[in-house]
Amino acid sequence: MVLSTGSKKIKTAVFISGTGSNLKSLLKFSKLKKSPISIEMIVSNNPKSKGLNFGKIYKIRKKIFNFKKQASAEKEILLKLEKNKINLICLAGFMKILSKNFILNFKGQILNIHPSLLPKYKGLNTHEKAIRNKDEYSGCTVHFVNSKVDSGKIIIQKKVKIKKDDTPKSLAKKILYQEHKLYPKAILKISSL
Repeated sequence: MVLSTGSKKIKTAVFISGTGSNLKSLLKFSKLKKSPISIEMIVSNNPKSKGLNFGKIYKIRKKIFNFKKQASAEKEILLKLEKNKINLICLAGFMKILSKNFILNFKGQILNIHPSLLPKYKGLNTHEKAIRNKDEYSGCTVHFVNSKVDSGKIIIQKKVKIKKDDTPKSLAKKILYQEHKLYPKAILKISSL
Protein backbone atom coordinates (compact mmCIF):
# COMPACT_ATOMS: atom_id res chain seq x y z
CA MET A 1 0.00 0.00 0.00
CA VAL A 2 1.26 3.45 -0.98
CA LEU A 3 0.41 4.92 2.38
CA SER A 4 2.94 3.14 4.55
CA THR A 5 5.59 5.84 4.58
CA GLY A 6 7.23 4.98 7.88
CA SER A 7 7.43 7.91 10.25
CA LYS A 8 6.95 10.52 7.53
CA LYS A 9 3.47 11.89 7.08
CA ILE A 10 1.57 11.18 3.85
CA LYS A 11 1.44 14.28 1.69
CA THR A 12 -2.22 14.87 1.02
CA ALA A 13 -4.34 17.10 -1.23
CA VAL A 14 -7.98 17.80 -0.38
CA PHE A 15 -10.40 18.57 -3.25
CA ILE A 16 -13.40 20.74 -2.36
CA SER A 17 -16.24 22.64 -4.06
CA GLY A 18 -18.21 24.15 -1.18
CA THR A 19 -18.00 25.17 2.47
CA GLY A 20 -15.08 22.90 3.26
CA SER A 21 -16.45 21.53 6.53
CA ASN A 22 -14.87 18.10 5.88
CA LEU A 23 -11.66 19.87 4.89
CA LYS A 24 -11.74 21.69 8.24
CA SER A 25 -12.12 18.43 10.17
CA LEU A 26 -9.29 16.83 8.11
CA LEU A 27 -7.06 19.84 8.80
CA LYS A 28 -7.67 19.53 12.55
CA PHE A 29 -7.02 15.80 12.32
CA SER A 30 -3.79 16.34 10.35
CA LYS A 31 -2.41 18.43 13.23
CA LEU A 32 -2.76 15.55 15.72
CA LYS A 33 0.33 13.56 16.59
CA LYS A 34 -1.34 10.26 15.66
CA SER A 35 -2.39 11.56 12.25
CA PRO A 36 -0.61 9.88 9.32
CA ILE A 37 -1.30 12.77 6.92
CA SER A 38 -0.05 16.26 6.27
CA ILE A 39 -2.30 18.42 4.07
CA GLU A 40 -0.12 20.19 1.53
CA MET A 41 -2.66 21.42 -0.99
CA ILE A 42 -6.32 22.42 -1.40
CA VAL A 43 -7.78 22.03 -4.89
CA SER A 44 -11.14 23.47 -5.94
CA ASN A 45 -13.20 23.85 -9.09
CA ASN A 46 -15.11 26.75 -7.51
CA PRO A 47 -13.39 30.13 -6.96
CA LYS A 48 -16.24 31.07 -4.57
CA SER A 49 -15.78 27.98 -2.39
CA LYS A 50 -15.82 29.10 1.25
CA GLY A 51 -13.50 26.23 2.08
CA LEU A 52 -10.65 28.03 0.30
CA ASN A 53 -10.45 30.34 3.33
CA PHE A 54 -8.94 27.45 5.29
CA GLY A 55 -5.96 27.70 2.95
CA LYS A 56 -5.33 31.21 4.29
CA ILE A 57 -5.94 30.23 7.92
CA TYR A 58 -3.70 27.15 7.83
CA LYS A 59 -1.21 28.60 5.30
CA ILE A 60 -1.74 25.82 2.78
CA ARG A 61 -1.35 26.40 -0.94
CA LYS A 62 -4.62 26.42 -2.80
CA LYS A 63 -5.30 26.01 -6.49
CA ILE A 64 -8.49 26.74 -8.40
CA PHE A 65 -9.00 24.95 -11.71
CA ASN A 66 -11.59 25.66 -14.35
CA PHE A 67 -13.28 22.34 -15.12
CA LYS A 68 -15.00 23.68 -18.26
CA LYS A 69 -11.93 22.26 -19.99
CA GLN A 70 -11.70 19.18 -17.81
CA ALA A 71 -8.93 17.37 -19.70
CA SER A 72 -6.50 20.28 -19.51
CA ALA A 73 -7.50 21.09 -15.91
CA GLU A 74 -6.83 17.50 -14.86
CA LYS A 75 -3.49 17.46 -16.69
CA GLU A 76 -2.46 20.59 -14.80
CA ILE A 77 -3.63 19.15 -11.47
CA LEU A 78 -1.64 15.93 -12.02
CA LEU A 79 1.50 17.99 -12.67
CA LYS A 80 0.95 20.01 -9.47
CA LEU A 81 0.33 16.85 -7.44
CA GLU A 82 3.50 15.28 -8.79
CA LYS A 83 5.54 18.44 -8.18
CA ASN A 84 4.33 18.54 -4.56
CA LYS A 85 4.87 14.77 -4.10
CA ILE A 86 1.22 14.19 -3.15
CA ASN A 87 0.44 10.52 -2.35
CA LEU A 88 -3.18 10.80 -1.22
CA ILE A 89 -6.20 12.72 -2.47
CA CYS A 90 -9.22 13.21 -0.23
CA LEU A 91 -12.34 14.30 -2.08
CA ALA A 92 -14.41 16.30 0.39
CA GLY A 93 -17.57 17.62 -1.22
CA PHE A 94 -15.84 17.90 -4.59
CA MET A 95 -18.68 18.23 -7.08
CA LYS A 96 -16.86 17.15 -10.22
CA ILE A 97 -16.38 13.60 -11.43
CA LEU A 98 -12.72 12.89 -12.09
CA SER A 99 -12.03 11.16 -15.39
CA LYS A 100 -10.91 7.56 -15.65
CA ASN A 101 -7.70 8.90 -17.14
CA PHE A 102 -7.02 11.10 -14.10
CA ILE A 103 -7.69 8.24 -11.69
CA LEU A 104 -5.36 5.90 -13.61
CA ASN A 105 -2.64 8.55 -13.85
CA PHE A 106 -2.62 9.45 -10.19
CA LYS A 107 -0.29 6.89 -8.71
CA GLY A 108 -1.44 7.26 -5.11
CA GLN A 109 -4.83 6.63 -3.55
CA ILE A 110 -8.01 8.67 -3.96
CA LEU A 111 -10.64 8.61 -1.22
CA ASN A 112 -14.14 10.05 -1.24
CA ILE A 113 -16.75 10.60 1.44
CA HIS A 114 -20.35 10.10 0.35
CA PRO A 115 -23.52 10.97 2.31
CA SER A 116 -25.29 7.60 2.07
CA LEU A 117 -24.72 3.98 2.99
CA LEU A 118 -23.24 2.87 -0.30
CA PRO A 119 -24.04 1.03 -2.53
CA LYS A 120 -27.39 2.73 -1.83
CA TYR A 121 -27.98 6.15 -3.38
CA LYS A 122 -24.95 6.91 -5.49
CA GLY A 123 -24.71 10.42 -6.89
CA LEU A 124 -26.75 13.40 -5.71
CA ASN A 125 -29.85 14.04 -3.54
CA THR A 126 -29.11 11.14 -1.21
CA HIS A 127 -31.07 12.53 1.76
CA GLU A 128 -34.21 13.14 -0.30
CA LYS A 129 -34.02 9.59 -1.66
CA ALA A 130 -33.56 8.01 1.80
CA ILE A 131 -36.55 9.93 3.22
CA ARG A 132 -38.74 9.33 0.17
CA ASN A 133 -38.09 5.60 0.41
CA LYS A 134 -38.92 5.63 4.13
CA ASP A 135 -35.53 4.14 5.03
CA GLU A 136 -34.93 3.53 8.71
CA TYR A 137 -31.26 4.46 8.40
CA SER A 138 -29.02 6.53 6.23
CA GLY A 139 -25.42 7.47 6.90
CA CYS A 140 -22.08 8.07 5.26
CA THR A 141 -19.37 6.06 3.56
CA VAL A 142 -15.68 6.59 2.91
CA HIS A 143 -14.53 4.63 -0.13
CA PHE A 144 -11.70 4.35 -2.61
CA VAL A 145 -12.40 6.11 -5.90
CA ASN A 146 -12.50 4.11 -9.09
CA SER A 147 -13.75 5.04 -12.54
CA LYS A 148 -17.44 4.43 -11.68
CA VAL A 149 -19.26 7.02 -9.57
CA ASP A 150 -19.42 6.10 -5.86
CA SER A 151 -18.55 2.47 -6.65
CA GLY A 152 -15.04 1.98 -5.26
CA LYS A 153 -14.15 -0.38 -2.42
CA ILE A 154 -15.78 0.70 0.85
CA ILE A 155 -13.38 1.48 3.70
CA ILE A 156 -15.76 2.39 6.52
CA GLN A 157 -19.40 3.43 7.07
CA LYS A 158 -21.47 5.05 9.81
CA LYS A 159 -25.22 4.56 10.21
CA VAL A 160 -27.53 7.41 11.17
CA LYS A 161 -31.13 6.78 12.27
CA ILE A 162 -33.77 8.63 10.27
CA LYS A 163 -36.48 10.06 12.54
CA LYS A 164 -40.08 10.49 11.40
CA ASP A 165 -39.79 14.29 11.46
CA ASP A 166 -36.45 14.42 9.62
CA THR A 167 -36.24 16.58 6.50
CA PRO A 168 -33.48 16.30 3.90
CA LYS A 169 -31.90 19.33 5.60
CA SER A 170 -32.00 17.96 9.15
CA LEU A 171 -30.76 14.56 7.96
CA ALA A 172 -27.92 16.21 6.00
CA LYS A 173 -26.84 18.04 9.17
CA LYS A 174 -26.79 14.84 11.26
CA ILE A 175 -24.87 12.95 8.59
CA LEU A 176 -22.36 15.75 8.06
CA TYR A 177 -21.56 15.67 11.78
CA GLN A 178 -20.75 11.95 11.44
CA GLU A 179 -18.74 12.53 8.24
CA HIS A 180 -16.35 14.77 10.17
CA LYS A 181 -15.56 11.88 12.52
CA LEU A 182 -15.59 9.14 9.89
CA TYR A 183 -13.08 10.56 7.39
CA PRO A 184 -10.16 10.64 9.88
CA LYS A 185 -11.06 7.10 11.02
CA ALA A 186 -10.94 5.87 7.42
CA ILE A 187 -7.51 7.45 6.91
CA LEU A 188 -6.19 5.81 10.08
CA LYS A 189 -7.62 2.50 8.94
CA ILE A 190 -5.99 2.49 5.49
CA SER A 191 -2.70 3.91 6.73
CA SER A 192 -2.25 0.94 9.03
CA LEU A 193 -2.90 -1.66 6.30
